[in-house]
Amino acid sequence: MTYSGEGKGEMVAKDTISLLLSIETMFNLLSYRSFALVLVALSCHSLCFGHSKAEPAVNPVSVFTVQAGGHRAIVRALTTASKCPSVIWNGKHSQVMKVRVGPATIPARTDATQIDGKPVAFDVMTCEADWPKGAIEVKVGQQIVPAPHSKIRRIVIIADTGCRMKGSEKAFQSCNDPVKWPFAQVAKSAAALKPDLVIHIGDIHYRESPCPDGDSGCANVPWGYGFDAWRADFFEPAKPLLLASPWIFVRGNHEICARAGQGWFRFIDTLPWSETRSCDDPQNDAGADYSAPYAVPVDATSQFIVFDSSKTNGKPFQTTDLAFAKYTEQLRTVEQLASRKPSVFLSHHPLLAVVPAKNSTEFKRAGNEGLQSVFSAMFPDSFFPGGVALTMHGHVHLFESISFKGRFPASLVLGNSGSANEGRVPQELPSATELYAGAEVEDYTASADYGFATLDRIEPNKHETWLLTEYSTLGRPLYECAISTGKSRCSRR
Repeated sequence: MTYSGEGKGEMVAKDTISLLLSIETMFNLLSYRSFALVLVALSCHSLCFGHSKAEPAVNPVSVFTVQAGGHRAIVRALTTASKCPSVIWNGKHSQVMKVRVGPATIPARTDATQIDGKPVAFDVMTCEADWPKGAIEVKVGQQIVPAPHSKIRRIVIIADTGCRMKGSEKAFQSCNDPVKWPFAQVAKSAAALKPDLVIHIGDIHYRESPCPDGDSGCANVPWGYGFDAWRADFFEPAKPLLLASPWIFVRGNHEICARAGQGWFRFIDTLPWSETRSCDDPQNDAGADYSAPYAVPVDATSQFIVFDSSKTNGKPFQTTDLAFAKYTEQLRTVEQLASRKPSVFLSHHPLLAVVPAKNSTEFKRAGNEGLQSVFSAMFPDSFFPGGVALTMHGHVHLFESISFKGRFPASLVLGNSGSANEGRVPQELPSATELYAGAEVEDYTASADYGFATLDRIEPNKHETWLLTEYSTLGRPLYECAISTGKSRCSRR
């Protein structure tokens, strides 16, 4: 090795420094490669396998299962965290839930029932995931999520559950009194019966106006259309029942766009959330206020058909009205769905019902004339296609079971689960009473008390197809109704 112009000591020193630098370089390269390998290993531990044991649990504000059309079930979670939690199933698989819609504060709609300009604040993120295929047990955070049942035998039915607070009607229910607003007790009693399915037939949200000064019954309770009111009116009191089984939700008139529709689409609706179906912009209401019907199977021989009647009104529609065209289209879908198997029709507004008049011996026909005008145009003899064997509704704050002579299917009204009740009810109807031309009442049972109902599937070899039981808020059975071939007959327990 030749070194020109350098002394021997100087050359040795330079050689030593070069050797040390080479060793340092090799060490650094090895360190970087080792560090990279460690990163790859850690990433693979999280991504190459189905889950990470180190993943922190995110406990949502609320978690529940929604039954959509067909056999599809959706896991929903409402969270204040900055990201969605994971769905963990069968103890070893994990999937991060997708964001349905994030938190937002939306200016008040000028056409809202409550129009004092209070912004609509949603301080939770709604997350969702389809029920994982093959999942037996599903958890979100530390919470076990209720699983769909392949065979549904017991169904809990509730409707009109919220605490009424509406200044324009000077109607303020005592939300702070668990007797005068008993929905929390209803949910607790219903959950104790271990249902396979819960059906809410509409009118979830009622807290539209602030409590008047000096009214202790509703003092300091949340109001408006934001999440604080939704949480107080539904998600908190309903918690034991939300964790008991999957739910079918039917949209009521309180969930139209001009009222609590924004919360409906964020939390409840089964279709993907979108700006055009959000109720944020009134220009899109013509689409958002009408939803296509869908069917949820009960078993191989029966199904529920969910119908959105939220935008109807109490007067007949003209054939030129938008509502007439929309409901006609929806009813054609009902006809197609009902042709597949015997069906139970679910809509918030009843087509055939009664309400009290001036005293408990008088009554008024309460069938929705808007729906009647459309349904009678297509099916003048029965309102419904032949596959519909039973109808269930809310809206009227009573329990009613009404069976008819002829082809009209039995009508059940179950709107007594929490919101201010009617206060009285006719105990019987005059002989040959018709609630519509040709709809002569054959059997009638009603109660004005708060409560809920169960619908139990009877084995196919039995004469009755269903057994309906009406309960008190504390879970005491009051009436039993045998339902078959479109008829209902009740007796007191």
